Amino acid sequence: MISPKSTSPNIALFDSGLGGLSVLREVRGVLPRHDLLYLADTAYCPYGPRPLDEVRARALAVGSWLIGQGTGLLVVACNTASSAALELLRAELPIVVVGMEPGLKPAAAVTRSGRVAVLATSNTLSGARFAALAERYADGVEVITQPCPGLVERVEAGDLSSPATRALVERYVAPLLARGADTLVLGCTHYPFLRPVIAEIAGPDVAIVDTGPAVARQVARVAAHLDLPSGSGSAYFWTTGDPEAVAPAASRLLAADHRNGLPFTFYTSHFPS
Repeated sequence: MISPKSTSPNIALFDSGLGGLSVLREVRGVLPRHDLLYLADTAYCPYGPRPLDEVRARALAVGSWLIGQGTGLLVVACNTASSAALELLRAELPIVVVGMEPGLKPAAAVTRSGRVAVLATSNTLSGARFAALAERYADGVEVITQPCPGLVERVEAGDLSSPATRALVERYVAPLLARGADTLVLGCTHYPFLRPVIAEIAGPDVAIVDTGPAVARQVARVAAHLDLPSGSGSAYFWTTGDPEAVAPAASRLLAADHRNGLPFTFYTSHFPS
């Protein structure tokens, strides 16, 4: 049972950078009239190699600030931040918090070879939440983990299909296929933007699991339970980096939506430090 904690109307999402926009677009797809807030913690991107205490501190600071902007429901649109700080945020913040986790459960259900590969950051893969997830859902399934340094930076630059990006994706995916993995889990919210390249390299017989749509459905259920009112369907965007540098890349990523784009009106400003 979800206990209402706030009457503020907005749904806010945050990530270390732009990866959480892959979740934002899914939330927009199921809640087209709700106003969405998004904060990209670009100055600290990527979270993956950072100390866990630093990630927790950033998540709490960002979440607290977003509450001040009228947030009634917070989405940690980042697997690394969810792994490091989800329990902390739920304990410290006066609103409901929805987090992310790699889709091992659906991957274990669809694999035919019994080998599932998870592409994610090192912090996500080494965290206690991931270990518990694997123990709970991967019984009888071999889970192959693959840290993918460099992919987040490619997405942050809006570089989704260059030869360099393709070569980096192939470096991580090819060994997984060689080990017999027939299901790839996208365990970082940046990676869905690389799904076309990943799918091309993996081939049609390999399933790709992205939990963004499932998280969006959960957000819709929670929003309905909290009776969060709809608004104008706008999206307000902040960054701890340079808005003039970050906003164009954000727009390119949303324009690359596999559903040929969704309408977003961005109001962009700098996160006050």
